[in-house]
Amino acid sequence: MTFHFADLFGYGGLVLQGIGLTILLTLIAIAGGLGLGVLGALGRRSARAPVRILVGAYVELIRNTPFIVQLFFVFFGLPRLGVRLGSVEAALLAMIVNLGGYATEIVRAGLDGVGRGLWEAGASLGLSRWRTFRLVILIPALEKVYPSLTGQFVIIMLGSSVVSQIAVRDLTFAGSFIQSRTFLSFETYLLVGAIYLVLAIVLRRLSDRVGRRLFRHRQVAA
Repeated sequence: MTFHFADLFGYGGLVLQGIGLTILLTLIAIAGGLGLGVLGALGRRSARAPVRILVGAYVELIRNTPFIVQLFFVFFGLPRLGVRLGSVEAALLAMIVNLGGYATEIVRAGLDGVGRGLWEAGASLGLSRWRTFRLVILIPALEKVYPSLTGQFVIIMLGSSVVSQIAVRDLTFAGSFIQSRTFLSFETYLLVGAIYLVLAIVLRRLSDRVGRRLFRHRQVAA
């Protein structure tokens, strides 16, 4: 059997463009999804039952439906309600909402693991409940669940491969385009798979480094 990896070299620019867009989508989705997850976790612990029920329904909906269905709903379904998004914007919204659903439960678990002593410490300093949460509670809570969050970041990056189904020119789109022109399925998808593997490893290690810097002062204090 003869392989023809050299025939893929002419598509290097397209592959790099796909890698760049995949990275950009992932980073924005992580920032938006984590923020949504923090808000969702607060909603899950709200004293108001309607808020808890609404956030709980959102979490169950996201966790029990396929991401590709959520993506198609955003891109094809929302226009029926008058909300029209470009393919990249729809992909970003779907990724943020998806990650937010999982991050909500992860962050909630972290908040549940923080002792009441920190809340009391904030109150003793005269801080409002919101400032206590932002300045005293949030970082320890995130530290407790950071490995789970990191895993979810990698999952959303790998899951972004389906956004090519709505013509987003990500890495998978580049691979499909190259395969359709060269018919080198083995070589093309081996290359695409290897790139995703490298991206996942880099993202995990980068997340670990960010975590060490973010929680460094707490570890020193401990």
